[in-house]
Amino acid sequence: MRINNPVSGVEKEFSESANLLSTTNLKGQIKYANPEFIDIAGFTLDEMANQPHNIVRHPDMPPLAFDMLWKRLHSGKSWMGLVKNRSKSGDHYWVDAYATPIQHEGKTEEYQSIRVKPNPESLSRAKTL
Repeated sequence: MRINNPVSGVEKEFSESANLLSTTNLKGQIKYANPEFIDIAGFTLDEMANQPHNIVRHPDMPPLAFDMLWKRLHSGKSWMGLVKNRSKSGDHYWVDAYATPIQHEGKTEEYQSIRVKPNPESLSRAKTL
């Protein structure tokens, strides 16, 4: 498992209207990230391109969450959940993530994830866990 350090303990906020979008190849390497995702993550697209998506993994996230995500995606199903990510600076940000396989003619060609700001109640439960 990738451990991204250091962490600052500072939470970054982003707009409720933001949609953080990225796509990866079948190995989970970033192919595309939209400007809103680039802004909150603090990496340039060149820094993220072809890197494993776990470049933004926060060490507080349990590996089991990502095991579940990848099992669902590899089985052709979508996954949803709250995730604590780490920005390049070491700050963190919480997202409500939806990841799904993108298929063409019945074959998965890439994965897409769209993340939004979590609602306060869900975020409070996630922080407690």
